[in-house]
Amino acid sequence: MGRRIFVGNLNYDTNEQGLRDFFGEKWSVVEVRIIVDRDTGRSRGFGFVELDNDESAAAAIEALDGSELDGRRVSLREAYDRPRRGGGGGGGFDGGYRGRGRGGFNRDEG
Repeated sequence: MGRRIFVGNLNYDTNEQGLRDFFGEKWSVVEVRIIVDRDTGRSRGFGFVELDNDESAAAAIEALDGSELDGRRVSLREAYDRPRRGGGGGGGFDGGYRGRGRGGFNRDEG
């Protein structure tokens, strides 16, 4: 399995093919993904590149970190899987809180 690389400080106009070409001149690229804003569809200025093996990824990071792509100095580092976020509370108005009665927190009900 390949190794994913985080690529930061991308020019907002850089597309996935341009990023693939940036790495593909020397290394075998498995996948490229530029992260976009879900509301606007505009690039968020970073993405991920997966290369075919760990050695290639390490060599690419060393060689390309700080290199210029589309007028910006890109930042490269090994990508790690983001920890999964826990599920959010409940589905109700109370945001998941299941208090006792109407009184609120720590209120004597006597």
